[in-house]
Amino acid sequence: MKFSEYMAEWLYGEDGYYATYKNIGKEGDFYTAVSTSKFFGGTIAKHIIALVDEGFLQPDATICEIGAHHGYFLADVCEFLYALRPELFSSFNFVIIERFDDLQKQQRDYFRESFGDVVKLTHYKSLREMQVENAFFIANEIFDAFPCELYYKGKTASVTQHNIEFDLDDVWVREKAKLYHKDRGEIAVGYEEFAQEMAGAAKKFEFMSFDYGEMQARPDFSLRIYTKHKVLPFFLPKENEDYIPREQLYKKSDITYDVTFAHVKDAYEAAGVEFVEFKAQMTALVDMGILELLEILQKHADEKIYKQELEKAKMLIMPNFLGERFKMIRFRKK
Repeated sequence: MKFSEYMAEWLYGEDGYYATYKNIGKEGDFYTAVSTSKFFGGTIAKHIIALVDEGFLQPDATICEIGAHHGYFLADVCEFLYALRPELFSSFNFVIIERFDDLQKQQRDYFRESFGDVVKLTHYKSLREMQVENAFFIANEIFDAFPCELYYKGKTASVTQHNIEFDLDDVWVREKAKLYHKDRGEIAVGYEEFAQEMAGAAKKFEFMSFDYGEMQARPDFSLRIYTKHKVLPFFLPKENEDYIPREQLYKKSDITYDVTFAHVKDAYEAAGVEFVEFKAQMTALVDMGILELLEILQKHADEKIYKQELEKAKMLIMPNFLGERFKMIRFRKK
């Protein structure tokens, strides 16, 4: 099989890594910005309010998270909307795009525990099911979870019993590699279809996504496996002391790679969606007002709580943690 099929089965197949509820954070395999601080979602809420004040979003707009996992991110957005602009909390429509029934149930249960019946949460299995006038789409670490092909000097990888061979001729992969100046590495599969689906899901929208990567493609392989907070390069030699056979990691660990944001940008522009900006997560969160939110907390909470939340929020914007390594990309369809 092609590597993209192998990766799709690893992550999304029956008993795949993402097909069932997984812990993220200290007890899980890795950290995300969502598991680090509520102020990540809070800053997005502040930005959404700014979009309403600007007139781009209507008070009855749809706020949609794609790939929500626990549902924590959208719930944090809701919580801060309620604190900052409660009338929007009740006028917005909240949607999660989630293909797995098990995760939909976890998300519904979490929202019910958090908000009772106050938040109207709707689920769709894909963007194709959605048709709204005005929306704000948000996704955290979604593009690095798309299946990819592995490419090496003109050849595309196949997989047999977890072993990789570069023995396929794939014109599409070769053309993408040429376009992004790669002679080896990962070529994501599905960005174009995803962008087209989003373009058809709402007549007017803004989409913001955070992920690990750069605008230009890396010149080598970045594919890696996360297991219990250890990062294992996919092509780790067998003689390395950290080596674990792939069959033992298959469907039990996360597998990911660096995003080539130029590929994301091209996919959205081809779908008729305008590219707005690309910047480090640190810069994006500061520009959207995370520091102002922390100042509000300082005025209204005791010092111990403020210091705890400040330390968590610092991890979102510190260059040596998530602040510089993660990037934000933003698009608009007007």
